[in-house]
Amino acid sequence: MFHRVFIANRGEVAARMVRACRELGIEPVCGVSEADAAAKFPYLDQAAEVVCLGPSSASESYLHMERVIQAAKQTNCSALHPGWGFLAENANFAALCKQHGIVFIGPSASLMDKMGLKLPARAAAREVGLPVVPGSLGSLENVDEAVRVAEEVGYPIALKADAGGGGRGIRRCETEAEVRTAFVEASREAASAFGNATLYLEKYLEGGRHIEFQVFGDGRGNAVHLFERECSVQRRHQKLIEESPSPAITPEQREHYGELSARATAAWKYSGAGTMEYLMAPSGELYFLEMNTRLQVEHPVTELVTGTDLAQAQFRVAAGQDLPWSQEELQIQGHAIEVRINAEDSTDNFRPCPGTVKQFQIQGEGIRVDTHLVDESVIPPFYDSLMAKVIAHGGNRKEAIQRLDSALESARIDGPPTTSPLHRKVLAHEDFQAGDYDTLWLSRLLDA
Repeated sequence: MFHRVFIANRGEVAARMVRACRELGIEPVCGVSEADAAAKFPYLDQAAEVVCLGPSSASESYLHMERVIQAAKQTNCSALHPGWGFLAENANFAALCKQHGIVFIGPSASLMDKMGLKLPARAAAREVGLPVVPGSLGSLENVDEAVRVAEEVGYPIALKADAGGGGRGIRRCETEAEVRTAFVEASREAASAFGNATLYLEKYLEGGRHIEFQVFGDGRGNAVHLFERECSVQRRHQKLIEESPSPAITPEQREHYGELSARATAAWKYSGAGTMEYLMAPSGELYFLEMNTRLQVEHPVTELVTGTDLAQAQFRVAAGQDLPWSQEELQIQGHAIEVRINAEDSTDNFRPCPGTVKQFQIQGEGIRVDTHLVDESVIPPFYDSLMAKVIAHGGNRKEAIQRLDSALESARIDGPPTTSPLHRKVLAHEDFQAGDYDTLWLSRLLDA
């Protein structure tokens, strides 16, 4: 096992990795920006060492690859955990770690590079038998090709950026005229946001659900899946609530798509935690969208229903140990639901609200809270607004919903506005309680 590991992230994810390190007897070293150093988050007191990476701007601290590598080397860290966000899925950064003799806790740089773009990922998925959404086989050379493929696939279609993410570079089209206009707009947006104007086309599946399978590999051709998560409660392609198991997946689908996901993970010799994302059509078919080559924000719901520790498993496998579980050992136990508490005003277009949290207390039966905050913590204005993840585990879905709502009702959060009131409205809604929702459901609810 590693002696020292550098945590190249901040906030809730850094707190999670510090805890995992301490449980494994590893000394965690944390890199921080000037803003986070001043905020004095509690997890920094648990670190063996804290290194200031640079100014408050992420580009000068958490995203500055050379400074992160230098900090890891100077503190004698033999491995580095990137968390999620920032440099977690940057293939160049993973390669740079390897060049400097630092174990990157995650998959290989070459696999990250392949999965980082949608078209190579779709091609790799087809090669191992994963179903993909009908669409163009490769990039679209020009708008005329886009029109031709759209007619073959059938409207409505979606133009998507090869390097896209977070909903950017996507355009829904129902006619040839819309394709011609959207092609120019989407390619311009993709070039501006990602430095890559390449587009491809997919059939637009209306009323779809976002289903993802947690996978885990040892990098030597062995892999397992840890079942699915339902992530369809979204706003502008950003997840707000996640649960496991999905109320829309049958046992037969769970076994089939889980096996497909694990088989693909093994074929790619994937190392560590990853997520296969699928779009579930109204017909019930699942289509591969992409692979997230990191641990997900919503991993606690999987941990609670399977009794596993995915963070610890990442460190173990990166250190050369075998997979901690066999597929037969993994079973679903009860139901778990997670909400993300953000410092945002949901009544004002989800405006970020940084500031001081005078009081922060959330607890309850069957409740897990992943956070980096305590009373009097400061939320800086430079990063995302995630304050905490509140996860409820119950014997069934109804009990998990009740426990989560009870915890949110009794929570004491004195400070900036949060998304907690919105979560309670969603949990109480008859559609959610019936498990009858898709990726556009929350948007329709907010519009109404």
